[in-house]
Amino acid sequence: MTSSAVYVRIVIGADLERVWELTQNAELHPRWDLRFSRITMAGELASGGYRFAYERRMPLHTIRGTGTSLGERARPDGTRTSALRFDTRDRLSPLGDGRGYWRYVPTTEGVVFSTGYDYRPGWGRVLDTFLLRRLIGWMTAWSFDRLRIWAETGVEPERWPVASVLAFWRADRPRAGRCERVPQRGRAMDDAPTTLETLEAP
Repeated sequence: MTSSAVYVRIVIGADLERVWELTQNAELHPRWDLRFSRITMAGELASGGYRFAYERRMPLHTIRGTGTSLGERARPDGTRTSALRFDTRDRLSPLGDGRGYWRYVPTTEGVVFSTGYDYRPGWGRVLDTFLLRRLIGWMTAWSFDRLRIWAETGVEPERWPVASVLAFWRADRPRAGRCERVPQRGRAMDDAPTTLETLEAP
């Protein structure tokens, strides 16, 4: 892994259950998240989580991988978390094996939805540091804002394809800049739930 994990945080003015549904449902998740084209459930874990397979379709190639996930829906403090591990044997994938989390914190303004994740670079550390990690961080942030729009307004993510980033005249378009990209304190993985430490490998 590296010392510069990806971090993204956004405030979503919607109910916690709505945000949970849009992010935990395997059919809904790829609709707003640029990082995935398809997610398929592949069985339950003894810990209560599940295994899944994912795809990311590219112009000339489809990246495929597997993962495990474990969600905490009822924590004593009212927050929720989801831990994740992923891996791929695809040599063309820019991301190798990795791990991360989602954290859901209800507030008077809605839900503070944040993520932190790290991975082994698939194309080498130099290219990852100067290009790929920044691009993947941008993709995550842009996707989070597209999720926010869906949760707050009901406008489905297909209304906002990635080409909409060029629609500068549309103030209501998804924008990565609406997200925080640096933790307010500590490092990106400091907020990882303890479930991540015991989550089974893919």
